[in-house]
Amino acid sequence: MNILITGGAGFIGSHLSERLLENSKNKITVIDNFDDYYPRKLKEANIKDFIGNENYVFYEADINNPDKLKQIFADNSFDIVIHIAAKAGVRNSIKNPIDYAKTNIIGTLNILECMKEYNVKKLIFASSSSVYGNSESDTFSEDLDISKPISPYAATKASCEQFLYTYSHLYGINVVALRFFTVYGPKQRPDLAINKFVRCIKEDKPVTIYGNGDNVRSYTYISDIIDGILAAIKYNKSAFEIINLGGIKTVSVNEMVETIEKVLGKKAMKEYLPMQAGDVNKSVCDITKAQDLLKYYPKISFEEGIDKFCKWYETAYGD
Repeated sequence: MNILITGGAGFIGSHLSERLLENSKNKITVIDNFDDYYPRKLKEANIKDFIGNENYVFYEADINNPDKLKQIFADNSFDIVIHIAAKAGVRNSIKNPIDYAKTNIIGTLNILECMKEYNVKKLIFASSSSVYGNSESDTFSEDLDISKPISPYAATKASCEQFLYTYSHLYGINVVALRFFTVYGPKQRPDLAINKFVRCIKEDKPVTIYGNGDNVRSYTYISDIIDGILAAIKYNKSAFEIINLGGIKTVSVNEMVETIEKVLGKKAMKEYLPMQAGDVNKSVCDITKAQDLLKYYPKISFEEGIDKFCKWYETAYGD
């Protein structure tokens, strides 16, 4: 299978490339622009083991450059596009909403236009649990109203889902939009909570907790997310689906810190501050649909995932 991964040098994209390259029949083409939201060297480290693999091709390119995208599509014959590229970060999107709209919405439209022009009929899209906003529902299922996003980042992901449906309807593109719930694991972005908290505890720096620490998330280990993406690649029962991918259980921020403390054998210095704009109160994943359609059953418990992350962190950054 000839697969295009956008954002393929990032956290999720590099893990996905690694798994797909285990099958020698897959040819993986990756686009990434090394966005400066976090250091380029981290993304270069993510993909260094793939460079030189005859089944791996890398383009340093921006999805906001339609001419470059068209050339890449013209030079290849893709069977499927896995579109992960996006400007990330809820809080930063509040400061730079126009940049987020340009990259996340217009960039996605550029991908869709290339798929239409070059007759690529399958798309997997990396959406986000942030689209649910501050839903009052006990659990977040795909049929909930998402018309009230509370950050520009969330608004861009919700907008992309609507454009995906439109292109699926008009041009026969089969789409699976996967709403990821708080993904963590080796190679995780340095600005995300688990990575940041582990670093702060190890360096004897205060751990900043926004709110009282009781807000909960469905943390999802990276290998479970990759399992879900691989299942979505095979899924062919309908033309358009939106599907949640989440972890085994929800965990509060306080529980998360306690788990890290236990794994590291070291107490955190906690600093509590008011909730920040754009942060949701809870994010509780209902994976019923993923179980039904994708046979998705997450395997990694939160405790096991934190242990795996901390071991990777020590290898990557030292004690």
